[in-house]
Amino acid sequence: MYSDVTLDPVHVDTIAHLASAIADGVDDGDHADLAGRVWEEFLDPLREDGRPTLDPLGAHELRRTPVTDAALADRPFASSHGIDSGTLNPTAFKNGLVLDVAQAAMGTEPTDLDVHGCRSIVVTVHANDTTVRFPSGWQRYDGGRSERRVLKVPRTRRFADETVHELALSLAESHHALQHSHLVDDLLVLDGPLYPKRLLNWATRDRELRELAYGDAVAEAVENYVRLVERHVERGVPLVGFVKNPTSGYIGRTLEANGVAAPWPDDAALFTRLLERREDGERLTDAVTHTSWFRSRGGSDRPLSARGDALGVERERDPEEYEVTFMHAYDPRADLLFKVEAPAAFTREESTRRALTRQVVSEVAAAGGPPRAVEKADELARIGVGEKAALRRKFEERFDTEFLRTYDDERWGGEYE
Repeated sequence: MYSDVTLDPVHVDTIAHLASAIADGVDDGDHADLAGRVWEEFLDPLREDGRPTLDPLGAHELRRTPVTDAALADRPFASSHGIDSGTLNPTAFKNGLVLDVAQAAMGTEPTDLDVHGCRSIVVTVHANDTTVRFPSGWQRYDGGRSERRVLKVPRTRRFADETVHELALSLAESHHALQHSHLVDDLLVLDGPLYPKRLLNWATRDRELRELAYGDAVAEAVENYVRLVERHVERGVPLVGFVKNPTSGYIGRTLEANGVAAPWPDDAALFTRLLERREDGERLTDAVTHTSWFRSRGGSDRPLSARGDALGVERERDPEEYEVTFMHAYDPRADLLFKVEAPAAFTREESTRRALTRQVVSEVAAAGGPPRAVEKADELARIGVGEKAALRRKFEERFDTEFLRTYDDERWGGEYE
């Protein structure tokens, strides 16, 4: 019988010794001072090639709110709706097809079961055979409550998995949000960034992806988000993107270009360092800390800035209204940093910035994580391991072929996903 233990104590001790050797060579005692200097000297504003690309909206401050006070505070928005998409994950079949499935759902707080039951489902398909044809357009099902669609994605030699995945996610989420935005009375929260940043980033990557970035499929997804912003601005109903795992490295790269050796692996580490409070070496957990708001015109936010081209999508309002603005909130109890994005059309008003900040900080304090509407949307949209296996079997039956299994499929039974 095999034991679950794969490392003997002597090897564990050896790894710990190596960790100590690494620690002796790393001195992060001055990282906090550097973070403070960056905040004071380089983020008001941050400049790239002499041009400001990140600048504060209103006061440039780091703030804190006691957890109990925040959790019990009256929230400016009486109701909220969340949007999320869940996916099968890219799956290749022996007949040459690569596909992904995304289903988008809307969660509501307070709960509305009729809204919870609606879905937008997209199956994206990559086929090397140019003669393959699929049905086009959206089709209603489930008594008209939900919609479904098959999309044949552009052919690509190296990026089939990424293409089917990102387009399925973005199209399902943005379509569902657009189709149900009229139901939102107070606040819409996207689970993730305000715009599909991974698609926007294609415009600055490999030549093959740059060509895809300006193709019809990406344009449709980006346009959906642009129209969503316009619709909410017209109705005066704010929307935000709640990013649970911020990964941007734009500030760090720009600091390096400005001669500042940034020691943080990404921008989230910088903001965590700024917002974390310690006393006698121990993290203080009595308050949710947060930044003031910034306007961002660099990196993946550049395409939707006033200077960007929105990947060719026409904007019907002043381009400055679409610009990404953001704040960060830090929950010390779980040592988690969140990023909140909103269109400048809403956050240019101090009263709206204050209301959005208060809403987010209160929900994070109460839930120890994302807003409840987002959590509900995530639960509704998630495709579980068992469901993924069942879907793959269905595809195998309909295609009369098998999906291309890997060793990890055999080893983990799909749970590694």
